[in-house]
Amino acid sequence: MAESKAILAQLQPVLNHLRSLPYPHVPNPESCKKRASVAVIIRVRPAFQPSLNPKESLVDLDKEDTPASSIDEFFSRDWVQNGDPEVLFIKRAGRVGDRWSGHVALPGGKRDPEDESDVAAAIRETREEVGLDLSVPEVLEAGNLPERIVATTIGSVPLMVLCPYIFVHTAKNTPRLKPSPDEVASVHWVPLRALLSPKLRTREYVDTASRMAKPGGPVLQWMLRLLLGKMMLSAVKLVPSESVYASSVPGFIPAKGESTFSGLADGAFGIPSSNQGLAHLQPLMLWGLTLGVLADFLDMLPPYNAVKLWNYPTFTPPDLRLLIWLFTYSMRRNNAHDLSAGTWPYKKRRRASQTAMDVTSHAMAVTEAEPSTLKGQHEVGMEGSGIGPSSKDSIGRLLEGYYSRLNWAIVTFVLYRTAAGSTIMYYLYRLWRKRQARL
Repeated sequence: MAESKAILAQLQPVLNHLRSLPYPHVPNPESCKKRASVAVIIRVRPAFQPSLNPKESLVDLDKEDTPASSIDEFFSRDWVQNGDPEVLFIKRAGRVGDRWSGHVALPGGKRDPEDESDVAAAIRETREEVGLDLSVPEVLEAGNLPERIVATTIGSVPLMVLCPYIFVHTAKNTPRLKPSPDEVASVHWVPLRALLSPKLRTREYVDTASRMAKPGGPVLQWMLRLLLGKMMLSAVKLVPSESVYASSVPGFIPAKGESTFSGLADGAFGIPSSNQGLAHLQPLMLWGLTLGVLADFLDMLPPYNAVKLWNYPTFTPPDLRLLIWLFTYSMRRNNAHDLSAGTWPYKKRRRASQTAMDVTSHAMAVTEAEPSTLKGQHEVGMEGSGIGPSSKDSIGRLLEGYYSRLNWAIVTFVLYRTAAGSTIMYYLYRLWRKRQARL
């Protein structure tokens, strides 16, 4: 496949660069002690070949499948050069109280006291969640991606520091994955060419009203949800080449009388439903915090036009979308012109790209700043993307200043809707009074 060959040609120098120049460590803020690590696991799926005749020698096959001692040695193998690079994703099991319940994510989790380092936490969590050992000779560590402080949207309270690490599985045959049903509903190998395909870019619809109006109670949440609708965030529809399911999860086989439609409908609207009937058949959507982490990596691969691929966050009501479009028009036009004209300087050490963050959290990517300079460095968007003034990557520059204008558009929308609603109610009241007078 020509496209896979082009990606492999870009992937090798990117991995070598990340391994030789790792991103710096980010310490915890004073008010937050939690750290978490995730693993970006890459493998190359060999091209199809008929099975060997049992009588033929297996010497050549064994030689091809020995552990690689370096990234360059791995990519020099014929089966790798003709293969298809893939990344491993998990779909989290549905759990009450888990803010990432049912989401597509990378293997990983919270660092425990017994973990020697952040990378050790990523290795342990991957082993526990999917049964894949990243400490074996067949796996090469290939550096890391920018660490980031994950914080709540409202109040910007730090929740944890997230540390992404890259691993390359160099064996020709990857071990069979075994998802833990308590944590993982399914695991999926997804080709990099699918992640980079413009055809698979889409939107995820998220209920932000309940988050924004949570302190005001259910009535205010209902009113705001009715007014603002759902937020539309950039997403990628995943097309797996191989999937393994935790078939013991509740609802994997729907019980008698169980409605499978409700599970599919809930999943389409962003409600975690991995413990409902046929939830494993729902489309896999990459968005939020995980998409933000992957964007750092994907931005280094074959150069697609970010202006054409990126969809700015907006809302479902047509009049609110129009207001957001008008309020952000000049900013979007100027940013797109700068990007397409090539006036943004290229940096080998690209800043972290914060795309479509989870509505419950934002991630402030930090690369070369000292802890004392972190406070107040990043602006916080209402839906969760923290884009700092020092952001130099394409997506970060596209979003620079966007959320402040989006907030003004929402305020204008609420005022105009309130005024329009009051006017209509007043008109209906007068009409009712006239009819009453006639009677």
